[in-house]
Amino acid sequence: MPSAKVLEQKQAIVAELTERLKNSVTGVLVNYKGINVADDTALRKELREAGVQYSVVKNTLLSRACEEAELTGLQTTLAGTTALATSDEDYAAAARILANYAKKSKTFEIKGGYLDGEVVDLATIESLSKLPTREVLLANVLGAFQAPIASFARAIQAIVDEGGVEECLAKKAPAEDAAPAEADASDAPAEEATEAPAEAEAPAAE
Repeated sequence: MPSAKVLEQKQAIVAELTERLKNSVTGVLVNYKGINVADDTALRKELREAGVQYSVVKNTLLSRACEEAELTGLQTTLAGTTALATSDEDYAAAARILANYAKKSKTFEIKGGYLDGEVVDLATIESLSKLPTREVLLANVLGAFQAPIASFARAIQAIVDEGGVEECLAKKAPAEDAAPAEADASDAPAEEATEAPAEAEAPAAE
């Protein structure tokens, strides 16, 4: 019968695994049989750089953690050697990296996984593995935002090439109103008449 200390250690591991399963957005289980030390080191490094936590786990302890995290559908995959890869942010990194390695190996294989707290099948994991990296996705999004900006920049450069903003605007702006023509004589105020005063009427004859 295991000692109280051993039981305490196992309970701590189960609690840690449970929190890890609950807090991650995705997880992948693999059978790591046949992987050599060099490949294992390189694989762990790649996963770590992608923000994926990867560790070998005991099936009995992971089974209890799956039950606590309500991922009981994974328990059927817990046979043979098992390693767990989880990510708290990136949905595709673990599946992509592990699936790529599995294609090169005859014994290393993906056994199952989950996504947002739901157990998924191998076809879903395969689909995740084909998604582009986060960097590529960000680059595509950034490119979409930059396209109008690039067009605007080219338009500004064209203006500069034509001789500057002011000159270009001068070409496209309506011509300034011509200076007002000299006022017509008819519009000028008439000079005051200087008519001679009419001669006084002669007094009527008496």
